[in-house]
Amino acid sequence: MLAKLTSKNQLTLPKAAVQAVGIADYFDVAVHEGQIVLTPVRIQRGDAVRAKLAALGLGGADVADAVAWARSEAVGRAPVAAEPAAPYRAAAAPGGRRAAASKKKLAPGA
Repeated sequence: MLAKLTSKNQLTLPKAAVQAVGIADYFDVAVHEGQIVLTPVRIQRGDAVRAKLAALGLGGADVADAVAWARSEAVGRAPVAAEPAAPYRAAAAPGGRRAAASKKKLAPGA
């Protein structure tokens, strides 16, 4: 099998090679005795979450506290602020011009 290296250092792997090892989104790249060796890596979502928590310095107790807080009744009763009403704006007419607003003349004293 042959694969061409593009000017941006990209390779398209032959379909037969990918099917032989199984489809993967990521590959471990190693250089061994002048050869580039690609090994499919199947990342587990749980592993990614655990790695992120470890990078943030969060442990099991921190996660348990966060879950307990999220499940507490106080969270469900938190007041929700209403969004302010958007000010009225005239719709734009085709061509980028604003639509002319109709004006009624009011009688004096109205």
